[in-house]
Amino acid sequence: MRTKSIRPKKINVVTLGCSKNIYDSEVLSGQLKANGKEVVHEGQGEVVVINTCGFIANAKQESIDTILHFVDQKNQGAVEKVYVTGCLSERYKEDLEKEIPDVDQYFGTRNLPELLKTLGADYKHELVGERLNSTPKHFAYLKISEGCDRPCSFCAIPLMRGSHRSTPIEDLVTEAEALAAKGVKELILIAQDLTFYGLDLYKERALARLLKALVKVDGIEWIRLHYAFPTGFPEDVLEVIANEPKVCNYIDIPLQHIADPVLKSMRRGTTKAKTDELLRKFRASVPGMAIRTTLIVGYPGETEEDFEILKNWVKETRFERLGCFTYSHEENTHAYQLDDDVPEEIKEQRAAEIMEIQGQISWELNQRYVGGVYRCLVDRVEDGFFVARTEFDSPEVDNEVLVDAKKHYLRVGDFVDLKIVEAADFDLYAEPVDSSI
Repeated sequence: MRTKSIRPKKINVVTLGCSKNIYDSEVLSGQLKANGKEVVHEGQGEVVVINTCGFIANAKQESIDTILHFVDQKNQGAVEKVYVTGCLSERYKEDLEKEIPDVDQYFGTRNLPELLKTLGADYKHELVGERLNSTPKHFAYLKISEGCDRPCSFCAIPLMRGSHRSTPIEDLVTEAEALAAKGVKELILIAQDLTFYGLDLYKERALARLLKALVKVDGIEWIRLHYAFPTGFPEDVLEVIANEPKVCNYIDIPLQHIADPVLKSMRRGTTKAKTDELLRKFRASVPGMAIRTTLIVGYPGETEEDFEILKNWVKETRFERLGCFTYSHEENTHAYQLDDDVPEEIKEQRAAEIMEIQGQISWELNQRYVGGVYRCLVDRVEDGFFVARTEFDSPEVDNEVLVDAKKHYLRVGDFVDLKIVEAADFDLYAEPVDSSI
């Protein structure tokens, strides 16, 4: 067993789940650093803070496994303290305290000041926009609001994150300016629902206003929109996307399903006809826009007919980017009252069918890139390739542009013009236009 040191303890922040959790961990780390604490992200430290996800079954299991791993490390003397925060802890604190009592303390999603105090730090209100970035230095997530007021039947986010609360535009601009000063070139706007932004503060949907303010920030070259809700979509946002070069021709709009009986049970507040009309407006207003969506299969009561409607719609709509998930039966949600009647193997089979369809669509759409030149942002070097992205792709989830690192040298974080020479289903292969590179 290791002898405990009297030197200041290094704090290791471990992040699980979505980009909103990444953002929260960066804020926590920034606060700790401002208090003179030594902090690392997913490194080595005597004190471990685990920022958990509690959204669906797989994410919950990953969070529990991670907690158990670090508790075991603590019991072996490899770490001294283990603290747990985030969505899983917010939702299941009492259960976790009983089941895994060796954790030193549990905190919810809204307990940052208390967590900091436990770590020997003060919450500094003046640190607007101050974060310790854990993403590559050239892009960062910008969380524009917290919580959600939508009534979706399957979603536990309001239980874990509370009601919708927008961050004022001036604070977000300040944060964007601070990020740009650190070398950030791409802002990825995130929230539980971007399109609800501003209703609480300004009594109107203000996403377009926010975008017009953010494009004025020097150093920011791309602004990308994630997690837009379809019902009540503010169409003035489309005008900004079309007319502001810094706003990427890209939107992530999780539609979840398209069969009307399923949409009604999901409490999505829309229909197939309304959704199709909205997508027509997207493509008419912003020609060439990449639309990303996510779908849920195996929702309670989803019939073969419902699934066939979904499959045919995916074939007809030809989304540029698409992900598919199996339904997870979550306690205390409205859908938990329903019988989770689609067997797990059928859920998995349906998800695989959707992704097989999408793989073919993506391959066909990607062929149009071949021979074209695109401005790309270089993210990293991996497996002998420089990995870059077009404006139509978000990190981690979308297509990547690969450049042979044996033949060419690119700098991570730079924008570079690349000519696409070959296209697969989810990868594009390219060469620099500048032959000297």
